[in-house]
Amino acid sequence: MNWNIVHGNWKQIKGKVRAQWGRLAGNRGEVIVGKGDEAAGKIEETYGVAKDGVEAQIKQFGEHKKN
Repeated sequence: MNWNIVHGNWKQIKGKVRAQWGRLAGNRGEVIVGKGDEAAGKIEETYGVAKDGVEAQIKQFGEHKKN
């Protein structure tokens, strides 16, 4: 069993809950962080990439979008 996939699934669930909590509380920052966690979890699940690799990919994507 690939634990990166399991961790990715958990991170997606956690991200969805956090985003929903942000919506209920009216906290846009929590919604954004929750969506980021959800995206990272999806990458981790799909590609089996470790947490550090996912965070690096997201950071690289964000830097690419700024340019």
